[in-house]
Amino acid sequence: MYKRALHSFFFLVLTACSPQEVTGPGEVRWDRETCARCNMAVGDRSFAAQVRGAPAGEKNKLYKFDDIGCAVIWLEKQEWKDDARTEIWVADHHNGEWLDARNAHYVTGKISPMNYGLGAQAENTEGALDYSQATVHIMMAEKEHHQHGGHNPVNNE
Repeated sequence: MYKRALHSFFFLVLTACSPQEVTGPGEVRWDRETCARCNMAVGDRSFAAQVRGAPAGEKNKLYKFDDIGCAVIWLEKQEWKDDARTEIWVADHHNGEWLDARNAHYVTGKISPMNYGLGAQAENTEGALDYSQATVHIMMAEKEHHQHGGHNPVNNE
């Protein structure tokens, strides 16, 4: 009995110390965490986004955003944006469930926290944008509406 317990203990210690990569969206402390880009509270469960990633050789980190537009603009400035480990998650605007942003579909005309106007959803409806099209939409909205410099002026992001 003692020997089995000792083996179990060492197994737990070894697995706890092994470098396991964490993936997927994390828990959000609604209205208590701030957007990594604009510093607004992450509070709207219908439009939040998360990015998990890091430079090569570093442990992945989770970043949270109040709007998919903030996530896309912020990620574009990261040198590791195209790394295979980089994950982007968006909340489904219908139910708040997390979706892989690259596989989600986006509808326009929504009132989102930072006014990028996109709602993510699992289903592909007529007129919905794919991730690539949504990114173009976000970049255009940024150029047209967000040139006021109010996004994280400390980091100029």
